[in-house]
This record gives sequence, C-alpha cells and structure tokens, in this order.
Amino acid sequence: MKEKIIAFFVDVVKEMKKVTWPKSEELRESTIIVLAVCGVITIFVFGIDWIISNVLKMIL
Repeated sequence: MKEKIIAFFVDVVKEMKKVTWPKSEELRESTIIVLAVCGVITIFVFGIDWIISNVLKMIL
C-alpha cells in the first residue's frame, strides 16, 4: 500500500512538470475577462429578479 501511495505522488510530480502555465499577461487578461463576464451575468440576473419581483408585487 505504501508503494502505491509513493508511486502516485511520483506520477503527480511527473505530470505537473508537463503542465504549461500561463504567462503573467495571459493570466491577467483571462482574469479580467472572467470578472467582466461575472459582472454581466450578475447585472442580468439582478435585472430579471427585479422585473419578476415588481410583476409579482403588482399581481399580489
């Protein structure tokens, strides 16, 4: 069992060496895009919620 655990971590280290990590500029651009999309989705959901709330207040 101990050998399997050690082999697992050895394999993890080997695979992590194959990973291509993004450059600082790529990471910054991706982060900005993700935050912008999250903001747009937040505004959209807020708008839909506001509309539905007002409609329900008028009905009830």
